[in-house]
Amino acid sequence: MKKTVSIILLVAMAALLLAGCGQSKTASVPANRLEEILQRGYITVATEPYFAPEEFIDPSKEGDEQYVGADIELAKLIAEKLGVECRIVPLDFTTVLSSVTEGKYDLAISALAYKPDRAENMNLSKSYYLADDEDDNSYGVAVAASLADSVKSIADLEDKVVVVQQGSLQQFLWETYGGPCKEIKYVSSTNDAFLMVTEGKADAVVTATAFARLYIDANKDCGIVMCEDFRFDVSDDYLGMVIGMKKGEDELTARINEIIDEVVASRVYYEWIKEYKAYAATLGLM
Repeated sequence: MKKTVSIILLVAMAALLLAGCGQSKTASVPANRLEEILQRGYITVATEPYFAPEEFIDPSKEGDEQYVGADIELAKLIAEKLGVECRIVPLDFTTVLSSVTEGKYDLAISALAYKPDRAENMNLSKSYYLADDEDDNSYGVAVAASLADSVKSIADLEDKVVVVQQGSLQQFLWETYGGPCKEIKYVSSTNDAFLMVTEGKADAVVTATAFARLYIDANKDCGIVMCEDFRFDVSDDYLGMVIGMKKGEDELTARINEIIDEVVASRVYYEWIKEYKAYAATLGLM
């Protein structure tokens, strides 16, 4: 009888322990992505590292240290504010967008601009950077130097080959306000778009004005000039840079916006831009 009672007690205690473990496990499941990030101890940041000074590669470094730029500093600051490790995930631009939309990674920090379809598919943060020079916030067209005198407007591209970064605001602007043209080509990075014009595979590239000027200054033999007579008429809604997150992750978005408020108030991002313009120049990128 004593043995029977002991066995029953042991079984009962084991059941209670298992039940307790089950309750503990259930209680530890994060309610949202912000809680998940804090629990796991690191945040994943997807970026396309070919857009200096925001994000680019320092070939003298390895691992995450090779990814540098103003956006990388922002990613590190966010991780620091959350008290977690920052893990940079380099991807092509369209994959940056799709991977974060699908929830594979936590944040997309890659000089993103607001777009209506992007806002439908992702949570977008407040803007964290808007250039002081109004024209540096604009978008236009850069063309082969041989076409400098003949391309003064979008209409002059009717018989030209135009290249644009796929998934970008530039693509949206071209498809909304541009055309027609002889042919439109899509590439994964803006650098590739400029290279196509240099190599004679395209006549013009739809581009952010600030990036075009930096690229042309850094590559004086590229044979490309900015078309100064034309700019897209862009709504203020599309200006500035934002961070992308999976749709519905409102707690994470709210926390990111709190950090962005601090960044904007301190104007530290402007200092990072200045620093990394000079840094990129030492690497021959600007």
